[in-house]
Amino acid sequence: MNLPSELLPASCDVLVVGAGPAGSATAIELAREGLDVVLVDQHAFPRDKVCGDALIPDSHAALQRLGVLPEVMARAQSVSHVGCVAPRGGRVDVPGRLAVLPRKVLDALLCEAAVLAGARMYAPLRFVEPLVEFDRVVGARLRGRDAVRDVRCRWVVLATGAVPQALISAGVCERQLPSGIALRGYVRNPRMAGRIGTLDIVWHKALRPGYGWLFPCGEGLFNIGVGVAQSHTARPGGGTAKRGDVNLRDLFDTFTSLHAPARDLMADGEWEGELKGAPLRCSLTGAAFSRPGLLVTGEAAGSTYSFTGEGIGKALETGMLCAEAIIVGGDDDAMTRSDYASRLARLKPRFDLYERANQVNAHPWLADLLVWRARKNPRIVERMAGVLEETSNPGNLVSLRGVARLFTL
Repeated sequence: MNLPSELLPASCDVLVVGAGPAGSATAIELAREGLDVVLVDQHAFPRDKVCGDALIPDSHAALQRLGVLPEVMARAQSVSHVGCVAPRGGRVDVPGRLAVLPRKVLDALLCEAAVLAGARMYAPLRFVEPLVEFDRVVGARLRGRDAVRDVRCRWVVLATGAVPQALISAGVCERQLPSGIALRGYVRNPRMAGRIGTLDIVWHKALRPGYGWLFPCGEGLFNIGVGVAQSHTARPGGGTAKRGDVNLRDLFDTFTSLHAPARDLMADGEWEGELKGAPLRCSLTGAAFSRPGLLVTGEAAGSTYSFTGEGIGKALETGMLCAEAIIVGGDDDAMTRSDYASRLARLKPRFDLYERANQVNAHPWLADLLVWRARKNPRIVERMAGVLEETSNPGNLVSLRGVARLFTL
């Protein structure tokens, strides 16, 4: 799947930088239309990726559109419910189309699908800078293990994730600060395989302004982690600061002590790998979506939801939108960029709703009220399931106004 960087061609139709969900989705769609697509990544595949690994309904829909859902689900652990655990211990299980698959496996499957569609994958190669002529990007300079190589193309697509260096080099970074941060690890404990069968999301005042999660990956393996949205702020005069000086390792230790299933998992479980942290870029903010000859997609464009930290589905979706814009626009730069901006603009209101719903992370007592009412009223559980399916407004459930409305249902 990984062609050596020494064989990198000098030109192609579209160069996609980053072979995660967004980049692979872009490459799949373009290659199926007959375009000459080169896909590069700074790591040879398969490679690890810090993520919660949860595939919620938007991921299922995107994978279905790409034609790879059967292959993914054959490797994934199917799950029937999200377990919402409130600070005082109340719990409600929300049904949905759900699964868990480690990103090392998922991303390799998607990259392989891109290659099968006709794209050529080269790694390891790191984006250095765009090649620019008359203010238009006409290619990219890439660094391999032992040399720097230039590739010319009609379009460069940056799908480089949350780390901002590529965005900065390309001149499209509008905010270097991440939107959030997360820390996760894998723990194997066969004894817990029959006990933990839901995607547990845990809110607690001791975890404020974040949350914890515990997801089953199958065969006694679990993804466990903590996340904090809106984690960084700008200091006057420059620099960055973590909100409330949050220490993710301390937050993780707190989570594994207060949530009983997590505590039991860790008691005699064995680590597979180490705890790893990563930044998040959320709410379709922080980067320009394009400049002449270049488009930005996936988490580089802020495709992660602020409230839940879920990003796989929307990364796939933005990658497909990017490909569709290139196909529709053809050689017309202005039309392609305008079309892509319009497609992302239609997604933005939903991201804004999840930004509003993020209040529950800062005010976990909202989760207490929501879970308490949901345990008494099946209609509220249905609306929570609608949030998963993107048919309900999350702000109507976990905002201050939304919680007040719960008492009228």
